[in-house]
Amino acid sequence: MAVNLMRRLSTSRGLINSFREDHSRRFPIGASGGIALYYCSSQNSTVSYLDAQSEQTAGKTALNPDKWLEFKLQETARVSHNTKLYRFTFDPSVDLGLYVASCILTRVPIGGETEEGKKKFVIRPYTPISDPESKGYFDLLIKVYPEGKMSQHFDKLKPGDVVEVKGPIEKIRYSPNMKKKIGMIAGGTGITPMLQVIKAIVKNPEDCTQVSLLYGNVSPDDILLKAELDRLAASYPNFKVFYTVDNPSQNWRGGSGFISKDMVLKGLPGPGDDTLVLVCGPPGLMDHISGNKAKDYTQGELSGVLKELGYTAEMVYKF
Repeated sequence: MAVNLMRRLSTSRGLINSFREDHSRRFPIGASGGIALYYCSSQNSTVSYLDAQSEQTAGKTALNPDKWLEFKLQETARVSHNTKLYRFTFDPSVDLGLYVASCILTRVPIGGETEEGKKKFVIRPYTPISDPESKGYFDLLIKVYPEGKMSQHFDKLKPGDVVEVKGPIEKIRYSPNMKKKIGMIAGGTGITPMLQVIKAIVKNPEDCTQVSLLYGNVSPDDILLKAELDRLAASYPNFKVFYTVDNPSQNWRGGSGFISKDMVLKGLPGPGDDTLVLVCGPPGLMDHISGNKAKDYTQGELSGVLKELGYTAEMVYKF
């Protein structure tokens, strides 16, 4: 039986729940390189075969950047006390249409109407953490905030429910060996675009990029996908990860406190033409490390720790 990737992704230091695996449902673990897999669902009693694409489906994508489309939720898994993993499905005979690194927009109605009589929606961007080449599904990692309209909506979703999605939304377009060294600074769910890039690099034997990740969280229990990150670091010598938490536990062996100049000096590649630093996290982290994006969502000016250490705007990308 194939290893359950979703269970491995959702396993992280004391995780108590994972994707269920029983006689009524089978989850595909990866479908790439022309391998034909299938999944069975007790809800619709159908079998979908992932064979070679026909002429009718070749080149088609499940995502549309100009149109909202519905995607059905297949299953959820709890990753931490306030974060869940969501798997959505689509026609496995077409590509998702995502590239590294890009994200999608989600929207849900929040009740009421605008002055023009149209429905009111809340819209949020998310970066799938599944391989963009995965057939028939994509996975979202979402932290549930007490006052978060979108995350609260996701928290109430059940298998079979649908969410409207549009995309892909262009971020940085990664290509193999575009830089010799890539540094990453992430906080909380800011790990999602980093994981997308990391996986693209390590799965390509011809990509020699050296990747270093500084990942900050409130506590050890808040570190998302730690088991998967540790697995990747142990399996690929060109990927290294360093953790730091604000509130360390008694047996914590990683770093303590906010990401500092000293951590950046020790853990990330120094400034240079062959270096790129990616940053993603909550506004406080962004302001401290690189400065937030401009109001029009462009990169804005570089500031914070990275500027003080000699990095230039050309060497930094803010997700």
